[in-house]
Amino acid sequence: MIDPRRLRILRAVADHRTVTAAASALYLTPSAVSQQLNALEQETGHALLIRSGKGVRLTAAGEILLAHTHTVLAQLERAEAELAAYAGGAAGDVTVAAFATGIAEVVAPAIGHLAKEHPDIRVRVRDAEGDESLPLVLDGEADIAVAVEYRGAPREDDRRLARVPLYAEPFDAVLHVGHLLAEGERVELAGLAGSDWIGPYPGNPCHDMVLLACELAGFQPRLVHSSDDFRAVVALAGAGAGVALVPRSALRGMELSETVVRPVAGPAATRRVFAAVRAGAETHPLIRPVLDALAASAEELPTG
Repeated sequence: MIDPRRLRILRAVADHRTVTAAASALYLTPSAVSQQLNALEQETGHALLIRSGKGVRLTAAGEILLAHTHTVLAQLERAEAELAAYAGGAAGDVTVAAFATGIAEVVAPAIGHLAKEHPDIRVRVRDAEGDESLPLVLDGEADIAVAVEYRGAPREDDRRLARVPLYAEPFDAVLHVGHLLAEGERVELAGLAGSDWIGPYPGNPCHDMVLLACELAGFQPRLVHSSDDFRAVVALAGAGAGVALVPRSALRGMELSETVVRPVAGPAATRRVFAAVRAGAETHPLIRPVLDALAASAEELPTG
């Protein structure tokens, strides 16, 4: 009989690609992870991993077992959800991992909704960039991720996750008031090819989106200044240090002294935001109301 606890370890190793990283995510020692994997190989009668100096990868048998692992763990999540519903009464903590703008736009308003309609559900917020929240959910450190689409993100049909779309927003160009293109109603990205640029650090999903938008416009931006804080990005643009693309919601209520904000002409980079939970957990009586509140908050967002 296969121990489902070992299946969780197998999936963590497949996700993190090294025993050490998987152990850290699971709050175990590397030796404990290795012992559990060895036991799983004995239970199945197959070698599941190929170990090398660079990490581990699954064998063909390991890939087969991993596919079943997603189904088994999702079903266990559903079982927990049904048992919680049977016990009656939604009361407890739900941890939501979200990036800063997502917290301001949908998580904080959702907490307000829940305080009125589900006062016994306590939401705990964890600030995490758009590419950090999904691993936190998969590793069991958060219940819900508010994340963005990014290059290398789990696909929409990823069997480990259940998603709820929240909102999509364009990136607007932020320019110094004295920039040559500041007078137009819209900005052609190609016209900014010769400018210095300000943008997030590599690894931030918005960094990839800015690069992709510029590539589609036919150039690679000369990124001179880097910050993951959009207030800093806008301040630098206002000082004439360069130009930037910033998600529209991040600009709401921000001091825009010495800057102008212009929509991008033609197809614009778009940030698509969604909530995600471990597959099977979407019906849990604690988690479902939070997902519904996040969706309701997203529906109330300004469209312009």
